[in-house]
Amino acid sequence: MRKKKKTMEDKTLQEQNNQAELSNEQKENEQKEIEAQENLSQTEDSSIQFDLLEKQIKELEEKISELEKNNSELKDAFLRKAAEFENYKRRTENDQLNLIKYAAEPFIKSILTVYDDLERSLSHINGDNNFESLKKGLELIYDKFTKILNSHGIKKIDAIGQPFNVELHEALMQKPAEGVPPHTVLEILEHGYIYQDKVIRHAKVVVSSDTTSQENNSDSQNNNQG
Repeated sequence: MRKKKKTMEDKTLQEQNNQAELSNEQKENEQKEIEAQENLSQTEDSSIQFDLLEKQIKELEEKISELEKNNSELKDAFLRKAAEFENYKRRTENDQLNLIKYAAEPFIKSILTVYDDLERSLSHINGDNNFESLKKGLELIYDKFTKILNSHGIKKIDAIGQPFNVELHEALMQKPAEGVPPHTVLEILEHGYIYQDKVIRHAKVVVSSDTTSQENNSDSQNNNQG
């Protein structure tokens, strides 16, 4: 009886051991399956990340290529503009040099007509010409030349009868003049001219003296002599 009971206990223990081993094996299999799934999930995640990274790299490469193309186009445009500006600068400098070099051309062309008139007048002078016709011809040439000067902004300074103005006149001498205020221009020894708004030559003039001061000086001299 005891032997039978022991046999049954051994059998029960064996079954428990078998079940424990089966349970451990099942747990190991389940753990392996979980690990496999985790590895698969990690692999899939890695694959997704790799694909995403590869896509980003491709997009960056395309953007770099586009930027390089734009940079090349901008560089070409800049070089063209720089060349155009250099050509414009060279043309402008040449135009300015020509403008300065030939600035007097319009005036010279206008006075050539006066020169031609003088030459024609001289060629017609002979023994038969009288003084009046020669004078009239010269007056016409003078009037023509005056109009040319005026058209170019050159004006003669009006001085006779004007108060002396140091900005316009240069007094070479003084002389008394009855009925004329002191420091009034009496005579013009050399005409002065204004170009545009600039005095290019002062008029050389004779001005009236202060008769009062001269009389006082004369009386003083007479008193000293007395």
